[in-house]
Amino acid sequence: MMLPEIEKLLILQDRDRKLRALQTEQKNAPLEKQAFANKLAAALAQLDAAKLKGKEVEVERKKLETEAIGVRERIAKYQVQKFQTRKNEEFAAINHEIENGEKDIRSIEDRELDLMDSVEKQKAVVAEADKSFAAIKAQAERQTADLDVKIKALGEQITIVEAERTKLAAEVEEELLDTYDRLLRTKNGEAVVGLRHDVCSGCHMKVTPTTSSIARHAREIVQCENCARILYWED
Repeated sequence: MMLPEIEKLLILQDRDRKLRALQTEQKNAPLEKQAFANKLAAALAQLDAAKLKGKEVEVERKKLETEAIGVRERIAKYQVQKFQTRKNEEFAAINHEIENGEKDIRSIEDRELDLMDSVEKQKAVVAEADKSFAAIKAQAERQTADLDVKIKALGEQITIVEAERTKLAAEVEEELLDTYDRLLRTKNGEAVVGLRHDVCSGCHMKVTPTTSSIARHAREIVQCENCARILYWED
């Protein structure tokens, strides 16, 4: 047997729990959206970094091309000068400069080959980062769209449950409702709990025989003397 007032409070508590769960989901929705945005921003940053690295390598390669052109032009001038001089010392000095220039060219060409290899590798890195970004963007757009639908549905459900809650609360005596509302706020949504084997299922403390007897026989509203929650007897 259960007091009608307890039955009403249990139904009201069920609606309050539903309302609380829905409101928590609604509150967390913007955080979920932000998580999607953060993931997308991280992927974009990775893509931008890969592209920047590729540009830097390409700029360095072009610098080497320009440097090589300058060395070849210098060698060409020395070649002309070599056939214009009649002095052995100058001829030897010019040949030495030409040899140094040719060494520089070989060094530049070796570095160019390394950079060309780096350019190709970085292109692959950029392509992979671009592919990853596109996939994450598509996923984020889908998830955000789904979340928008969910947010709208949550708002509608909250409106319905709030209306039910208002109707149910109006059927509870004012003083009892005030007690219930206070306990709901302070006891983590557990204002009305069962009494099992003389133990309150809210605080898990044993109650007095008098409290247990009142709850068992459903004589009147009774509260746990330890945690103040409203009690009902559970068979």
